[in-house]
Amino acid sequence: MRRVKILEAAAAEASVAAAWYEHERSGLGAEFAAAVEAALDLLEDEGTPLSPMPAEAGARGAMRLMLRRFPYDVVVIERGDECIVVAIAHQARKPGYWRGRDRL
Repeated sequence: MRRVKILEAAAAEASVAAAWYEHERSGLGAEFAAAVEAALDLLEDEGTPLSPMPAEAGARGAMRLMLRRFPYDVVVIERGDECIVVAIAHQARKPGYWRGRDRL
């Protein structure tokens, strides 16, 4: 079992996105939060396949797990037996804004 650590900035991004979805439709924020939780649970399993991030970020080791139903990636860096969540990033907004966080 892999240990998952979530950066404070990534947790804040998930909260902001959940609040936005909840504002759009009652209950949708909870569904987003559940999708994030499900992704984090999957990250604990070392057999979960992760996709490399494109371009330079991928070359530096950033990986992603796409959320189901929502256009967000859980962006992670693997360090030994630890998986560090550096961002909960929208797939189309401000690509790569989190890149400074991957230099742990």
